[in-house]
Order: sequence, then C-alpha cells, then structure tokens
Amino acid sequence: MLCELKIANLALIESLHLDLCQNDRNGLVVMTGETGAGKSIMLRAIHLLTGGRASSDWIRNGEESCIVEALFEVSSENSLLQNLFAKQGIDGDEGLVLKRVVSRKGRSRMYINGSPATVKMAAELTVNLLNVASQHDHQQLLQPHFHLDFLDTMGETWPLRQQFGELFLSWQEKREALNQLQKQEQEKEQRKDFLAYQLKEIQDIDPVPGEDEALGEEKKRLKSADALIAISRKSHGLLANSLLNGLTQIRLDMEQVAELDAGAEELASELAEYSYQAEDLVVKLREYRDSLNNDPFRLEAVNERLNELQGLKRKYGNSLEAVIEFSREAEFELQQIENLDKAVIECETEVLALEKDLCSLAATLSDQRKKTAARFGKSMKKELASLAFNQSGLEVRFQEHEESVDDLRQSGWDRVEFFFSANPGEPTRPLAKVASGGELSRLMLAFKCLLARKDMVETVIFDEVDAGIGGEAAEAVARKIQELSSHHQVFCITHLPQIAARGTTHFLVEKGVEEGRTQSEINLLRADQRIDEVGRMLAGESVTEQTRAWAKELLSKGRGQG
Repeated sequence: MLCELKIANLALIESLHLDLCQNDRNGLVVMTGETGAGKSIMLRAIHLLTGGRASSDWIRNGEESCIVEALFEVSSENSLLQNLFAKQGIDGDEGLVLKRVVSRKGRSRMYINGSPATVKMAAELTVNLLNVASQHDHQQLLQPHFHLDFLDTMGETWPLRQQFGELFLSWQEKREALNQLQKQEQEKEQRKDFLAYQLKEIQDIDPVPGEDEALGEEKKRLKSADALIAISRKSHGLLANSLLNGLTQIRLDMEQVAELDAGAEELASELAEYSYQAEDLVVKLREYRDSLNNDPFRLEAVNERLNELQGLKRKYGNSLEAVIEFSREAEFELQQIENLDKAVIECETEVLALEKDLCSLAATLSDQRKKTAARFGKSMKKELASLAFNQSGLEVRFQEHEESVDDLRQSGWDRVEFFFSANPGEPTRPLAKVASGGELSRLMLAFKCLLARKDMVETVIFDEVDAGIGGEAAEAVARKIQELSSHHQVFCITHLPQIAARGTTHFLVEKGVEEGRTQSEINLLRADQRIDEVGRMLAGESVTEQTRAWAKELLSKGRGQG
C-alpha cells in the first residue's frame, strides 16, 4: 500500500508531500483538476520510482535535480515481495522506502530503504507493489502482438513462458553452434590442408625466440669485418708494442724505487696493477681480432636465414614469438578438426534433445493458454456486463499452426488475437477494428479488475480510464472502480464526476502563478470543497445552485455506493 509520496522540483511541482493513509487501508483516492493542471506529474513520479527511464527535462526550471520518494506498507502475506526482500537483503518490516534523484546532467540515483540500489532492483520490487493502467495500455489492447502478453498475465503462465524462453535461447545458441560445426565440416579438408602447409613451413624453418635479433647483430659485424679487423690489429699493435712495453719498464723501475723507499710501495703496487691489466687487454684485443670473420659465405648464409625468418613474421606474426604461438594454435586446430565428426554428432544429439524438451514445454504452455482463454472469455463477459455492455462478447482466437520446431518463437507456438462484439447479434471481429475509445477504456478496466483479483498487488492506479465514456457507461465504470477499491487501494486520475464522487479521498490539482513562476499544487479537499469541484466537473466554471445540488446528490450516492 502506498502511504506517502514526496516530490521536489519535478516539472511544475516545487514541493509536495501527500499522506495517503489517512483513511482506511483500502479505498478510492481520486485526483481531479483542469486539463494541463499537472495531474500526470504524480504518474511521472511513480514512473521514476518503478525504475522507468528518467529525463533531465522533467526537472523544474532553475533547479539542479528533482527528487521523488515513496513509503509503501508491505503485507507480510505477500510472499513474492518477502522473497525479493530476502534475495536483495532488504529489511521490509518497517515498510519500504523508495527514493530516486535525477540530476540536470542526466545522472540518476536510486535508493531502497536509504541504501544505494539499481533501477532494476526497484522495478523487480514495484511490479509486486502496484499496477498502473494508462492510455498506453489501452493502445496495447489494439495491437494483436500484445494480446498473448495479456493472456499469459491473466493465466499466470509467465513463469512457464519465461522457462520456455530461456530454453528457446539455449536451443538457438546450440543450433547456431551446430551450424558452425557443420560448416567447418564441409570446409575441413581444405582447412586441414592449409593448416598442415602453414605448420610445415614453420616447422621446416624452426625459428628460435630472439634468433632474428642475434643474426641482425652478426650481419652488422660481417658487413664491417674488414674495417673491424684493421682497427683491432692497429689497436693491438699500439697496445702491445708501445703502451705495454712502457708500462712494463715503469713497473720494473718502481719495484726498485719501492725497495729503496717504503713510502713508494703503494704507488709501485698501483702501477704494477695497471701493467698487468694492460697485459690482459692485449690478450683480449688479440682474441677479439682473431674472432672476426670476413667470410662472404657466412654473410650470405646469415642473410638467407634472416629472409626466411622475416617471411614467417610477414605471414604469421610481427615477432618470432608470435610465429611460434601461431604454430601451437594451428596444431590445436588440426587436432580439433580430427575430432570434428565426433563434435558434430554430439552437438546434433544435444539439439535434438533440446527440441524435444521445447516441443513438450510449448505443448504444455499452449494447453494452459487455451484453458485460460476459455475462462478469460467467460470472466470478461461478466465483467463487461457490469460495465454497461449488454450481451457483449470477447473471445481469444488462436492462429492455426504446425506443432513443429520451425513454428516456434520465444513465446511458444501460439499467436492469439482478441475478437470483440459490443452488440447482441453481431459476430465478434478483431478488437482493433471494432472497439471505440470508450469501449476500449471499459475493456481495460474489466481486464485490470480480473487481474487485481488474481495477484497480490495492493495498489492500482488508473490514468484517465474514463476516456471517451459518459452517461450510463460512466456510472457503471464508477461503480466498478469503487467495487475494486473495497479490497485494493485504488488511485484514479479522472475527468468524470461520477468517479470523483465515489472517492474516499479527493485531491485537487491546480496550476497557478506565484512570484512570477508557474507551479502545480495538489490539495486534499474538504467535504464542502468537494461539492464545488464535482460541480465544476458537471458544469464547467458556471457552477449554479442547481449544479451544486446535483453534486451533493452524486456525492451522497457515492458514499452510499449506489
């Protein structure tokens, strides 16, 4: 049950706090006002709280954000909600508080009982809290592809339909996998030969990680071998003949000095070290000179190997490591191709098993829908009779189909359409072709009343369900809505005085200008104010004493549930 609704900076509403639990737990809350006064703002707030898409355009001009907040009292007997509370870790003992903040930058934040949440979580909860009947629902009644949704909602077959839909998607995925395997099977010999060729090319060359870099350095040395040999020979000669001979003589001289002067021992030792290092360098320089190779045949071999490695990199990867990884993958794919026949057989078996389960589940779903359709037609006839449809008829027609896999959709085999006749003696025809606006409103009301008796939703909101009706039909609609409010909390945004007069709580939506700014206000009406408002709804702005008398009579009749 919706107990409180707070709105801040939403459209024309600057600040609003509605206390909706002043009267009995159930009852009819009506909301009236001139066209354009802002009655739809409440629905916009409910839309945000139920996880609907937000728009920064809804924020009151000059403000940075809008806030909507609602307090729901939750029945402990609502098992669906209690299970969701447990699943989402929500403590609902003290009620459920939903809050949504929408910023000018388009960002939206959702809170459940003060904790950050997702709009998906809010949507899962509120679908079990309230039900909204709007003009959009009326239009869906005119579109046959929505009729199966209505039927499954009425027959409580959505869980089975969801189970079927999940199985259907699994079957589609598995069938696509089978198609790919069969395609691979057709191409496997060609693919097998191609992979074998690629693998042999790589294996014949047998690259080693880093080999190309090492060969590149060797190539550089080979190309400069003559110059390197000449320079190293010259350097070796200078070091061996001049520098080393000089250092050797200095070492010998300093050894004599150290024998005569102990203070020169450290210096003699250092010079001796340099002399020995020079001898080592002479050896190393000679070894380097001797290692140099100016063999043109070796350079040719290095170039040839580098060209082979470069060819592999052009085809299979930008590095030798990538080429080697490619060869591993090719080996694995070759192995998979060898096992392809077995994989195809296994996948075919799985697809056939899924198809068998799908057809069985589709048959069960179809059988339940046909039983629902029979009950639905009878129930709707009774509901419509109470809504001033004399001897009307509504039937659910199933399109003929083959019970084959090819005819399956995600919703099953069934394609249905509602056929309707508003007049006795007239055959039923497609609903979209025969229902007027007023008839459509009453059909939707009848459907919502049937649904309300089946589900655990406590709050039902009607948005101008009275569109296109008047006279006896208007009185019948008013009685039906009041009847529903005896066991549900019902909100009704209405233009009909017959409905407004039957409300246990009556709010008036008015638009005015304050300090140069337009804003909407929603105020609870007292008994005398209700007479004025119902009078306005009866006669417009020209309310007379006679009009007020009619309004009093309507209100008295509404209280007496006549």
